[in-house]
Amino acid sequence: MQAFSLDRPERLRAYLALARRLYQVRDDGQGGAHWQLVGAQDLGAFDARAEPPAFSAKSFFFAERELLFRFDGGQFYSALPEAVPQVLFGVHACDLIAVAYQDRFFAADPHYQARRQATLLVGVDCLHSCRGGFCSLLDSGPAVHGETADLILLPPADEAGDWLLLVASAAGREALEGLRLPAARRDWQAERAANCQRVAAEQGDQHELVAGIAALNAGRIDDEQWDALGLRCLGCSGCTSVCPTCSCFAPLDNPTGRGGVERERVWDSCLYQGFQREASGHNPSASPGQRVQRFWTHKFGDAFKERFERYGCVGCGRCDRVCPGGIGVHGVMHEVSRR
Repeated sequence: MQAFSLDRPERLRAYLALARRLYQVRDDGQGGAHWQLVGAQDLGAFDARAEPPAFSAKSFFFAERELLFRFDGGQFYSALPEAVPQVLFGVHACDLIAVAYQDRFFAADPHYQARRQATLLVGVDCLHSCRGGFCSLLDSGPAVHGETADLILLPPADEAGDWLLLVASAAGREALEGLRLPAARRDWQAERAANCQRVAAEQGDQHELVAGIAALNAGRIDDEQWDALGLRCLGCSGCTSVCPTCSCFAPLDNPTGRGGVERERVWDSCLYQGFQREASGHNPSASPGQRVQRFWTHKFGDAFKERFERYGCVGCGRCDRVCPGGIGVHGVMHEVSRR
């Protein structure tokens, strides 16, 4: 990868925003932080946050609700989105891994791909662990994987130092044309390696997670224990909404009159009672325990790892922060690791 010295990340942000819509995570004024549109003339500072935002970048590609096609009673009409060139600026390594995971899941989906191909991803390395994060265990951070981003920002170890900018793709190289930056003189490979070691040390060995994943794949968690966990699930879909790799959706047909119909897809959750209910009335995941088991098997099952080359969890810890029943990933693995 090419490496450049960057005095201020705001300089890069302003340059990229000249030709694209640019989004960055910012405080919302109500105690939270969300993706917000930033213009080329915006002078606000870029904050390389230690913790990913409450919601990942998945909604930029996998819309919460979108029209798929129209039928007027005699003919079908596709409804592909009008993708506008955009930049996601400052995406954490774990969320970029999740985008790559979704890229594989939606590889043949034209709606997803239209938005994805119009997007430039600017990642940022983490210098410290976020609250409840375990990306080191799953190889999803803290350093951005080169194949998941177009450009990578490396914050300085102290406020007086320069940032580093790594070019990770042809699209990233093209986006920098006309922006004169000096070549980096620091040993950025060693810096990134040291950052990874520091974050891994901060996160610890995560022995309960390791033991819990092993127990799940060995089939050592019985129905009684899943049912006990299911009693704590409120079916609120909080975990599936914030999880950056969750992609369940449901089709919704809306009559338009004279035999016409519009089909939409909307985000759904495998933790809803009727998610798997069949037309016959049979429901293969009728109990909360069965649904909780299904969810965590999708996240840590070896079969899914074999198919997607990694688990469906990226170690961001969002489910722990949002679950009112205390059965996010650490809560569940604490229970099942004792088996």
